[in-house]
Amino acid sequence: MPQLLRFGPYRVYFWSNEGLPLEPVHVHVSDGMPHADATKIWITSTGNCLLCNNNSRIPNHTLRNIMRMIEARHEDVIRAWLKYFDEIHYFC
Repeated sequence: MPQLLRFGPYRVYFWSNEGLPLEPVHVHVSDGMPHADATKIWITSTGNCLLCNNNSRIPNHTLRNIMRMIEARHEDVIRAWLKYFDEIHYFC
């Protein structure tokens, strides 16, 4: 599972198996090691973030900052997704 970014204890990554058919581009965020109940954030075609769920229960102010950082690096995230999965679809 590729780790894309790290903000203090928070890891931003995607799973190696993102479903068939492949889910729209998104990242998971967890405090510490990746886990099944990680927070899920969609990346839109314009590079914005949409919160799918906050299963990790990341505090709102921290989550907003993480989402801003993901938006600032959305091109890197998309590039990594394409390199790893060789295709991309957007939630919106």
